[in-house]
Amino acid sequence: MELPTRVARWPAIKQLTGRDRLGRGLAARSAHTDSAAPRTASADRVVGSVCPYCAVGCGQRVYVAKVDGQDTVTQIEGDPDSPVSRGRLCPKGAASKQLIAHPGRQTRVLYRRPYGTHWERLSLDEAMEMIADRVLATRSASWQESLGGRALRRTTAIASLGGATLDDEENYLMKKLWTALGAIQIENQARI
Repeated sequence: MELPTRVARWPAIKQLTGRDRLGRGLAARSAHTDSAAPRTASADRVVGSVCPYCAVGCGQRVYVAKVDGQDTVTQIEGDPDSPVSRGRLCPKGAASKQLIAHPGRQTRVLYRRPYGTHWERLSLDEAMEMIADRVLATRSASWQESLGGRALRRTTAIASLGGATLDDEENYLMKKLWTALGAIQIENQARI
């Protein structure tokens, strides 16, 4: 009795009627399995990077392909040449492609006014101006020039908590900025 082609492709039928009685080889293969290729195969180039999530600094390989004339990240994997992580990534690092490719990623500045009920879009320039105005207003309102004849020249109303994923240059510039503004509570997540 001849089986219909559709039924003959079922793994259990292939296992019972073929030579692969244990179902560990050809009987378990499907057309989808045969056509599968590694997600890295379509990449035009590989770029070295560092995971942005924590202070460990695991090495990453970012696979980039041209899609419609635009560079697109197709896969991010651990870098086996990295002395830090030797090719391993934690679950967050392994999912870091979502930082740039997730459809829900915010790419515009959103602002909700005090007591507002909805978010509104702002230009980056407008948002930066608002932040600068608020920092300067807070500094002016909380400035302590001296106390009992002793020069202080500080503000205690501004604090900074830097991230461990920032490099030395970024942390140096943040420290210089906040110190120049008179802030004294300057900390970094790497020390905490």
